[in-house]
Amino acid sequence: MTDFVIYLGDVITANNIMIKNASLYWDQAVSPTRAKGIPWASVFGNHDDASFEWPMEWFSATGIPHLHCPAPSTSDAGAEDCSFRGTTRLELMKSETEHNTLSYSMNGPKNLWPSVSNYVHKLSSSSDSEAAVAYMYFFDSGGGSYPEVISSAQVNWFQQKSAEVNPDARIPEIIFWHIPSKEYKNVAPRFDARKHCIGSMFMEDVAAQEAEMGIMKVFEERHSVKAIFVGHNHGLDWCCPYKKLWLCFARHTGYGGYGNWPRGARILDINQQPFSLKSWIRMEDGNVHSEVILSS
Repeated sequence: MTDFVIYLGDVITANNIMIKNASLYWDQAVSPTRAKGIPWASVFGNHDDASFEWPMEWFSATGIPHLHCPAPSTSDAGAEDCSFRGTTRLELMKSETEHNTLSYSMNGPKNLWPSVSNYVHKLSSSSDSEAAVAYMYFFDSGGGSYPEVISSAQVNWFQQKSAEVNPDARIPEIIFWHIPSKEYKNVAPRFDARKHCIGSMFMEDVAAQEAEMGIMKVFEERHSVKAIFVGHNHGLDWCCPYKKLWLCFARHTGYGGYGNWPRGARILDINQQPFSLKSWIRMEDGNVHSEVILSS
């Protein structure tokens, strides 16, 4: 039974969407989870609020396909629907959270803007809702409308928030964001990844964030951080040990984006007493592989 789902970014490919308001497509993407009554949380990826990319074939003899837009001379507000400007992170988040009672996604502090999906949730004990089993931190790793980076402001936010909710670092902490940090490239070079990592796909090089502003150093020095989970690279699904924690990719789950590799999902199994974090990949056809114990 699935207790919770995390959408690790690139929920939609906005650069292929011809209308301004892409919230409908976002809603369709999360609808299978909602239909099963499963709560979820999401973070943004680099494609979710990307600008529309005009197909070159539209400028050939076939021309631009017919679009239902108001005439340029009118003052109809609906003209914005054909502006191709994309839907902002704030608009997407507002639509998700206001229309879905099962969504645990959140806007982060305003001082972290343009980064949006930064928040923390306490995973509670099944027998005592006040007792924390783990803390799950969600970060917006940028891309799309702004650079691919975890900013210094986000680093400061994590330090302050973790000191507030988990002051003695006694409770395990698990991290989620979309674009891998540069350390992912260091632990898993493409051609010798199998020597160190547990997974089934090593099909491409790591496409890392543009800069490192200190978040990894903070994690390295905080013994409660057990693992980081990212998406972004559709051809990778491994977990690699990195110093005292693990760096993991999810598995490409959706039907959009590049690549035609078989789809699957990364599963996390968290045990309370004693604490353990185990993970594996479950494929769309039900096959299971790449089990790894990330903390025990």
